[in-house]
Amino acid sequence: MTSFLSKDAIKSIGFKHVGKNVLISKKASFYSPEKISIGDHVRIDDFCILSGKVSISNYVHIAAYSAIFGGDKGVAISDFCNISSRVSIYALSDDYSGESMTSPLIPDNFKNVEQKEVVLEKHVLIGSGSIVLPGAYLSEGASFGAFSLIKNKIEPWSINAGIPCKKIKNRSKKILDLEVKFKNSQERGKNA
Repeated sequence: MTSFLSKDAIKSIGFKHVGKNVLISKKASFYSPEKISIGDHVRIDDFCILSGKVSISNYVHIAAYSAIFGGDKGVAISDFCNISSRVSIYALSDDYSGESMTSPLIPDNFKNVEQKEVVLEKHVLIGSGSIVLPGAYLSEGASFGAFSLIKNKIEPWSINAGIPCKKIKNRSKKILDLEVKFKNSQERGKNA
């Protein structure tokens, strides 16, 4: 017995789009699935929550206990991204200033919810327990250590960590050569 949903069960959720070779835990939760697009070769593990506008490209892994809240602006996750366990990504956030109320139980006219798109470009890696805030732009190849707070545009091919995260050093681009070799091996496999 598998802990992942069958193809029919995935289809019955009502996603906007689902690609091939998608593994979704039976213990994951989805809110507004009609706003969620999932590419090819994606795995979503136990106790993940995806809500609102979320676009996931190809070869993406979302580890256990992670949450992605896309709201209306959305979270866009590009190819080869990896989201470690207990990561939270928010495209929306309440106003904590005291100038407005908070809570999903309060009507919108009493609240001031900030909504800004969050983008993860190719080969982004987010370490366990990290938090990504509305408007963050994680450029290609950026990686983040555990428990990082990510809230701005991040330099491409950088290794970052901390609260708020700061660049530690440059990240190797060898992964781009490996991506080409991987894709070529996939094509050879199809033609064999």
